[in-house]
Amino acid sequence: MNPVGKPGKTGSLLPVEAALERLLDMADASRIVECEHLPLAQVEGRVLAEDLISTLDLPPWPNSAMDGYALNLADWQGEPLPVSQTVFAGQSPQPLESGTCARIFTGAPLPPGADCVEMQENVDVQPDGPVRFLEPLKAGQNIRPQGQETTIGEMVLQAGTRLGPIEQGLAASLGCAGLNVVRKPRVAVLSTGDELVEPGQALGPGQIYNSNRVLLCSWLQRLGCEVIDGGILPDDLPTTRARLGELQDVDLILSTGGVSVGEADFLGIALREEGELALWKLAIKPGKPLTFGHFRNVPVIGLPGNPASTLVTFALLARPYLLRRLGVQNVEPLKFAVPAGFGWPVAGNRREYLRGRLEQGRAIIYRNQSSGVLRSAAWADGLVEVREGRTLSEGDEVSFIALSELLG
Repeated sequence: MNPVGKPGKTGSLLPVEAALERLLDMADASRIVECEHLPLAQVEGRVLAEDLISTLDLPPWPNSAMDGYALNLADWQGEPLPVSQTVFAGQSPQPLESGTCARIFTGAPLPPGADCVEMQENVDVQPDGPVRFLEPLKAGQNIRPQGQETTIGEMVLQAGTRLGPIEQGLAASLGCAGLNVVRKPRVAVLSTGDELVEPGQALGPGQIYNSNRVLLCSWLQRLGCEVIDGGILPDDLPTTRARLGELQDVDLILSTGGVSVGEADFLGIALREEGELALWKLAIKPGKPLTFGHFRNVPVIGLPGNPASTLVTFALLARPYLLRRLGVQNVEPLKFAVPAGFGWPVAGNRREYLRGRLEQGRAIIYRNQSSGVLRSAAWADGLVEVREGRTLSEGDEVSFIALSELLG
């Protein structure tokens, strides 16, 4: 098996964009192609497996956009017109009689022969019944033409679209009772280290509670993954090798902590022995080390162990990788520019993603940006991007990525 990538020279840092490009190339090479057909109510959060093609014109016929009166402009000389029929939504109208208008309601089909609808607020209904139009009229006004939204044979949703309530509603408007979606990726989540203890257990000397696995399992479920909880790997090579060997039916093994070049790096040793390992030093903070490799042909992504580092690297690198394996093309989160509500006097050599939030239109940051402080992300509503080599004064423009863009 060829290496998936080589670390740069000693001391060099790989730009975030370069790391993401490599991961997406590898995701493209191992797309998940199996799909399943699900009822429309069950596809929320899933990825469309094939283009959705319209089988009907929408709307199927010209209809009124207003409650009002339909008429034929060529048949009207400015005089009051008698009402010859009333058309409600769901009814089939008769052809419009010459020299008359039709009372019509929003969504109702336009009577054949009518080419204009005037809203009821702009008419005067005279005591003896005829309707006088008070404003200038033009052909086509207040009419939704047939096929205004979509026509037969038109692609409405592209394969690779992540489906949400709007897409479900659109599919329903076309009469779809179900859709073909890409099957859920199966992701195994592992944590490494004897220092980790599950919540609810007593802490021993030098031990901490494992927050990363809970964070990632919940996040992966939001992304529509089937999660296999692999628990905590002890610092023991035979156990590590055996646990990895049990995970041969998954699409990705996602680990946190413990992958490096050290003697106690048992996950890294196992990958080198029975697969491949590429360790990249990224120009990102928090989250410098990132590992990609394979164990017996199963892809493995190793994230750093500090909670804020895990969050940032999963959000910006592992999440796009998973979405691309499902066929999603636009996998990078939306960024928008906001003025900084803080100063940044010292330029760094890594791109920094500060946990921050918006207050009165300005980005402010949490007081403690340590990679071990997950509370900073709970306080924040986004990540503030500070590029390499840059200092900031208050009011300077920075990029902001909302956590709502990343968590779903």
